[in-house]
Amino acid sequence: MITLFDAASRRHEPPGFVVAGRLQPSPERPERIDMLLDGLGRLGLAPVAPPPIDLSAAGIVHTERYLAFLATVVERWARVGGGSAWPVPNIHALGRATLPEPSYPDSVIGQVGYHIGDGSAPILPGTLEAMLGAAASALEAARLVAGGERLVYALARPPGHHAAADVAAGFCYLNNSALAAETLVRAGHRVAILDVDVHHGNGTQAIFYDRADVLTVSIHADPARFYPFFWGYAHETGRGTGEGFNLNLPLARGTGDADYLAALATALDRVRRHEPTALVVAAGLDASAEDPFQGFAVTTAGFEAIGRAIATLGLPVCVIQEGGYPSPSLGTNLAALLGGLGA
Repeated sequence: MITLFDAASRRHEPPGFVVAGRLQPSPERPERIDMLLDGLGRLGLAPVAPPPIDLSAAGIVHTERYLAFLATVVERWARVGGGSAWPVPNIHALGRATLPEPSYPDSVIGQVGYHIGDGSAPILPGTLEAMLGAAASALEAARLVAGGERLVYALARPPGHHAAADVAAGFCYLNNSALAAETLVRAGHRVAILDVDVHHGNGTQAIFYDRADVLTVSIHADPARFYPFFWGYAHETGRGTGEGFNLNLPLARGTGDADYLAALATALDRVRRHEPTALVVAAGLDASAEDPFQGFAVTTAGFEAIGRAIATLGLPVCVIQEGGYPSPSLGTNLAALLGGLGA
């Protein structure tokens, strides 16, 4: 099994994120990397660095305007007189889903409100390099699967599944799982994305919501009282030609192994009916009982069972790291999931 990791992912060091209006220490910090690397070591796996990329490579799922913003926002924000230590929106383009659509401002303050969706996606010196390293790993994982590898893992950090085509949110900037899926599509594959993160992959859903060639399936904590709150409900099934190609399986807080695996069986049945030739697993490990978000109560044995169930599909699999935050079992759970998949 090939595993991928770009050391540039360490350069993003968020000092905090906003919870209930207050700045709290961020769990999405570089030490996650060492815990995940420890998990790979348990399987005797040593990651290799992917070929470097520039922002244009992310243009297969992200807008040109958004990528230009990511490239310049740190420098431009530094010129804002009396501004905060990093870009923080004081206004949001709340009318983006209405008509007429909002106009795009020249002001960096306005653009921050347009492109940053919440208080958990600080863009700092080093963030751009880190997001490119994560995206490079995801893109190379997809290229390797397209080239014939059966199982490839990308240690992509920061994660990506909350990032939409032109919005950063939820610790996410570039949508690594969507980049992998689109790369596989362009290589001739019919693709399904299975998101097992405790949070709904709303960015991934948004990117593919109007499409029938990529099936998106997400198992996650019920957003009625859990991030991302506004998306991830069962009635969201796709739009237009994408109708029926998005499946959300929200579960109650505290869901453990048995109920999770029952939902996974439903998810895998839908994946089989899509008849994909390749699968992207958005591998959030924050469903763990020991994760600081405390959304689900999946055990290490449960993660191994998740991997074994996915392996029954018999598909080439591109595993993209999403959530999973510092806890005693983070590395062990990664090893269990990948071991179940056949690593």
